[in-house]
Amino acid sequence: MKRPVLPAAQPESRESVIIFFVAGHKFLISASAVKEIRGTEGMTPFTMAGVLRRLEKLQYTLERQGITYFVIDAARHFSLPASRPSRLLVFRNSPVAILADTTDRMVEISAIHGLPEAFSHEEREWYRGLALIGQEVAPVVNPGAFLGRLEQEVLRDELERLRGATTL
Repeated sequence: MKRPVLPAAQPESRESVIIFFVAGHKFLISASAVKEIRGTEGMTPFTMAGVLRRLEKLQYTLERQGITYFVIDAARHFSLPASRPSRLLVFRNSPVAILADTTDRMVEISAIHGLPEAFSHEEREWYRGLALIGQEVAPVVNPGAFLGRLEQEVLRDELERLRGATTL
């Protein structure tokens, strides 16, 4: 089998990544960005649908060790068909977690290749680049693209407003 041809690699050292799947698609995310991989139990429904269209991907919140995490449906984020998530990737140093169908394993990659020009819209934000895993190419996810700082502030304000309304 012929090896895929990728754009030139960014000069980086080896990196551990976690392989996860959403709607049948394989994705990679830096292992250092993930604090915990867990089941989906303990989530509380939360939505701001209709307030900000981009936040329709927000499905739940999760309280862990005094921190409220905003749970993003990765299928909606990546504009993929609805899926059946069974795993939750809780991010480190960010109040964000993502729903994934499954996680596979952690592997080490030696290079992240730049995105081809065919990636021309929002996916340029979504991915840090592409990596080769065996004979397959997979996108390396940018964890900061799931929920930006401004979106986090809007959500924190709305969450505080809702909590205040329930204590009256």
